[in-house]
Amino acid sequence: MNTNMAIKVTRKDQNEANENIIRRFNRKVLQSGVLPLAKSQTRFSKPISKRERRQKAIMREIRKAEKTEKIKLGLK
Repeated sequence: MNTNMAIKVTRKDQNEANENIIRRFNRKVLQSGVLPLAKSQTRFSKPISKRERRQKAIMREIRKAEKTEKIKLGLK
């Protein structure tokens, strides 16, 4: 799939409505698959190291334990 692909839509005639042009453009964008590719590229994040992943998991467990302890004590 070419990421630099330009989608071009021209008027069929002078009397064609703008809504029809927009509809044809949207259909071409959906069929080309450019939109999902662009969305996937915006959500890219660097892979987390094993050490950092472990530390985050430990912190989650600590927070979860604190939260359940508060619930048991009736504080929250």
